[in-house]
Amino acid sequence: MREFIQFFLWCVECFFVLYMIGYASFLFLSVTVGSSELYAGKRRSRLHSELAGDHYVPVSLIVPAYNEGVTIASTIRSLLALDYSLYEIIVVDDGSSDDTAQTVIDTFDLHAVERPVQRRIGCQPALALYENGSGGVPITLVKKQNGGKADALNMGINVSHYPYFLCIDADSVLQHDSLEKIVRPVLEDDTVVAVGGAVRPANGAELRDGRLMRYRLPQRLLAAMQVLEYDRSFLASRILFDKFNGNIIISGAFGLFKKSVVIACGGYDHTTMGEDMELCVKLHVFCRENARPYRIRYAADAICWSQAPETLRELRGQRRRWHRGLWECMSKHWRIFANPRYGLVSFASYSYFLIYELLSPFIELFGLVTVFIAFAFNFINVPFMIMFFMIYAVFGAVMSLTAFFSRVQTRDLKLSFKDVVKAILLSLFEITVMRFILAVTRMMALIGHRRKERHWEHVTRQKIDYTHTGAQ
Repeated sequence: MREFIQFFLWCVECFFVLYMIGYASFLFLSVTVGSSELYAGKRRSRLHSELAGDHYVPVSLIVPAYNEGVTIASTIRSLLALDYSLYEIIVVDDGSSDDTAQTVIDTFDLHAVERPVQRRIGCQPALALYENGSGGVPITLVKKQNGGKADALNMGINVSHYPYFLCIDADSVLQHDSLEKIVRPVLEDDTVVAVGGAVRPANGAELRDGRLMRYRLPQRLLAAMQVLEYDRSFLASRILFDKFNGNIIISGAFGLFKKSVVIACGGYDHTTMGEDMELCVKLHVFCRENARPYRIRYAADAICWSQAPETLRELRGQRRRWHRGLWECMSKHWRIFANPRYGLVSFASYSYFLIYELLSPFIELFGLVTVFIAFAFNFINVPFMIMFFMIYAVFGAVMSLTAFFSRVQTRDLKLSFKDVVKAILLSLFEITVMRFILAVTRMMALIGHRRKERHWEHVTRQKIDYTHTGAQ
């Protein structure tokens, strides 16, 4: 028995050595490439002339909303202040039980209109349409039966007039040049079918007229740790995947799409909780199976500020939803895995999300269990394990800080000495304690999961004054 346990632990040890080498290599590569690209982008921006007035594509901005009466007016005001030539704003009220629709109607002086909606993509029917008067940026409000975020987005696509649409959450604020920058890859390459923007936690940011006036780490420690996590896990990795057209997720909070291709794909899937990732993967599949040249890009300089959860309960709810959506998407498109037809999307992107995102909570918690077993049978070198854990924590913290300070430096953000010290200390806590908590949360997300459960994500909103934006 003892020999069997010893052999089992040796096999587990070999597996985890390979697992950790793979993750550390990816993390180092993504942070290195991501940081290099941020600095290169800063140099290019100094030489890049602004888009001329006749160089643009018309864009429909779709804002799905459910009980967003607290923030919806400020979000629309930020969209009205964008530096762009031609766009429309479409707000889809998905059966809200609060005053979301009435707030939009009263604030922006909308009136009811009779206009048929051609449902090229399936969605719940429209109950009423409202529009503003002539002049200025067109604003359309659609009231519909509740059907979930994906259903609301499909309605927005059906109502839209322009060849490209951009999705933005109702609690988010765009910088004044974000639309211009997320559209730029489309102008540079006509094969681009989708572009993802950089979503940043708005907690701690202050904006006036779409311009960042002050930046600091959020006062709430949980929100501050998410800032570090976003830079390491989201920003850096998506820059790396962009190098080989391998991004398989575009955040639902800020993404640009070519409407004709999305309609040809069938639009957003309302049966999955991860509608943003599912659409992105579906675009890869559709274009490759139809031998259509395409690119899915990531614009790191297009910034969207969105409120991050500030309580553990809300964060756990958000990550459960994300992980369930990841499972649904990857199980739906399992044929991509190890399929040469899909190139590096299959062997690099899908494999990474399968091993280091979907299965990682189970793998890491299994590793902890084996450590306790080894300790119980006296098969473990405690000083070595402590040293190994410390090296892992320091390495992860260094990667987080590298990505974080690279973004701060390339965006010319000014941090106080207090925030610098805070970031250094929280980086160790985030890579160890918070990662463990989220690993348990993500693992439990799939236990007792019911595929038919579809709910809007609930995050406590803080009222935003657009001329002075920032959640404390």
